[in-house]
Amino acid sequence: MPTAGGPRVLLRRLREIMAEQTSAQMRLDKLVTVIASNMVAEVCSIYLRRAGKLLELYATEGLNRSAVHNTRLKEGEGLVGLVSETAEAVNLSDAPADPHFSYRPETGEDPFKAFLGVPIVRGGQVFGVLTVQNKAERVYAEEEVEALQTVAMVLAEVVAQGGFFNIAELDEPELRIDRPRKFMGEGLSEGVASGRVVLHEPRVKVERMIADNPVEELKRLEEAIGGLRESVDQMLMSSELDLTGEGREVIEAYRLFAYDQGWRQRMRDAVRTGLTAEAAVERVQDETRLRVQRLGDPILRERAHDFDDLARRLLRHLTGESGHQVLPHDSILVARNMGPAELLDYGREKLLALALEDAAATSHVAIVARSMGLPMVSGLEGISDNARGGDAIAVDGETGEVHLRPQTEILNAFEEKRALRQKAQARFAAIRELPAITKDGVPIRLMMNAGLEFDMPHLAESGADGIGLFRTELQFMLGETMPRLADQTQFYKSIFDAAGDKPVVFRTLDLGGDKVLPYARWEREENPALGWRAIRIALDRPALLRYQVRALLVAAQGRTLRILLPMVSDVDEFNRGRALIDRELERARLLHQTRPTQVLVGAMLEVPALAFMLPQLMRSADFVSIGSNDLLSLAFAVDRTNPRVAKRYDSLNPASLTLIRLIVQSAAENSGDLSLCGEMAGRPLDAMALLGLGLRTLSMQPGQIGPIKMMIRSLNLGEVSDFVDRLCGRTDHSLRTRLAAFAAERGIVLK
Repeated sequence: MPTAGGPRVLLRRLREIMAEQTSAQMRLDKLVTVIASNMVAEVCSIYLRRAGKLLELYATEGLNRSAVHNTRLKEGEGLVGLVSETAEAVNLSDAPADPHFSYRPETGEDPFKAFLGVPIVRGGQVFGVLTVQNKAERVYAEEEVEALQTVAMVLAEVVAQGGFFNIAELDEPELRIDRPRKFMGEGLSEGVASGRVVLHEPRVKVERMIADNPVEELKRLEEAIGGLRESVDQMLMSSELDLTGEGREVIEAYRLFAYDQGWRQRMRDAVRTGLTAEAAVERVQDETRLRVQRLGDPILRERAHDFDDLARRLLRHLTGESGHQVLPHDSILVARNMGPAELLDYGREKLLALALEDAAATSHVAIVARSMGLPMVSGLEGISDNARGGDAIAVDGETGEVHLRPQTEILNAFEEKRALRQKAQARFAAIRELPAITKDGVPIRLMMNAGLEFDMPHLAESGADGIGLFRTELQFMLGETMPRLADQTQFYKSIFDAAGDKPVVFRTLDLGGDKVLPYARWEREENPALGWRAIRIALDRPALLRYQVRALLVAAQGRTLRILLPMVSDVDEFNRGRALIDRELERARLLHQTRPTQVLVGAMLEVPALAFMLPQLMRSADFVSIGSNDLLSLAFAVDRTNPRVAKRYDSLNPASLTLIRLIVQSAAENSGDLSLCGEMAGRPLDAMALLGLGLRTLSMQPGQIGPIKMMIRSLNLGEVSDFVDRLCGRTDHSLRTRLAAFAAERGIVLK
């Protein structure tokens, strides 16, 4: 079955569709129609990868349109799943007779016998599967397979770059090249760092995928291969390298790869299908890397590194790029592997850490990294293909955890850990074990905020009295699938174990707004901060809350469990949330499970309306925690993500202090347990004002506890309370200057 217009015609048509200003779905629908027509196929379908390694039918020509977005296959399930799992083309004359075939009646594919499926691959990652089908039994010709692979390669590039699909419109985090990624490896050199990615061998960006003149592209390819071979020959002849013995054997083997005729011919064949020389190099290298990864042979994997290096060098010959980089001051080096000399070439001045795919604890590069004092993590499979130069990255050389394009909360957590390690200021260390008591004898409880397991060592390092806010949603946001009950239980138990006798307040899932699960479909909202989030989601999807509470109850066996419900707007919401918790407690009783010795349920006061309902709330809630960030944002109608207004109103505005004073007084009148967590608690001047308003428990980032404790031990709280009370009646835009002057006059330590 020859193609109707040839692969070049198809690629030109694809380029036209890519440029059209229509919806993603319309472009997908048009694309499958064009491919089917060009290849004289009765069916053409595109399946794209979703979170959890699911493949969803996104567009089809020839199958039932009602199956689009309704048919899903797991990786390895059916012929489509087989293509995705193996990253290899599947070409069958009688597909229904194959044991891998998975019958899906909603698609209406019963009449079709012949099947050809190819993976949509880029950078070693399978983004989906492209298929064609025909009724007649036949095996597709080699040139047809080649043509479909070429289309899939171009399709993968534009999916990954976001240049074809409107990712926001599709709302598929799994397909986003810029989504946050977590990698777990082995820490080879201690330390914590956050900064910007510098690729040791940066991927050469291919701007042009489709060739205008294949003859010219073949000529360019041949010239570049000639230049590459010449440079390798010069490397062997160079007197500067002094290559002997094993070192020379390595370079000799490298030279054989450069002269490999099979490698050269595969690239030439790719160009003949209509790709540019650069795109042909990338396609062949992607295919080589995937084949080696599937084999799992360590020797072959090492050889694959050589081919990767050759491909990068060849692309530089084609593009004229030198590969020379100017390092920013906060560089974190990302590489597949590298030698000690290469690391030393970068120097220590601007390099903060090292993240490698392949290196052992005893390797020379690890030894050099430790001697340079660089945090280093290895065993990070796939990080080189997923990282881009300039991406934010955080590296923990102790736990082996690396976050690429991390969420703000995670980046903040790394920064706190780094700050605690680097500063270790003697004056804070000297008072770490001393109580936070004012000069006039008033004790203050200083708690820390957390959200990840590696936050827990801060509890002892900072001298905190406990964890006043543990953000449980971070565990859900890091993975590509919903954490299983057993995983949640084990995670919460590890937090309890690390905390020992100190209390931990677990906030239930605070999702919505800017906190979106990568494996969930979320509707875009005009104002997400005021939309469907936190307890509103929990009450509409009660199974989510009950599932989490079930894990917490098991993890807290024999201990006190403190649960905090976020974003409560009225007492009824709190009561309904508590009722769900009580149902799980009753379930545990009926199943004769060992339960916590005590379950305390609190409300997070972030919505101003709840401030006027505290007497009623205190009859139901065991404690209340003021979330100062959202509370003041909502009180002043400020979008904190909008730079035009984010800093317009000061947290030390008279209105802020008056509102918090109202809450403190109401809680005191009703004998309520009240605390505050948020940025205010961790700023010494703000915290001084909060103490003056009557708050006695503050929760903050662990690195802030030392400065806050020093401030507390230097003040007379009676004087502060009188002064702050008078300030509430003023009309200043900010009371910050007056509070700072008061502190300076009385020798209160704010730094």
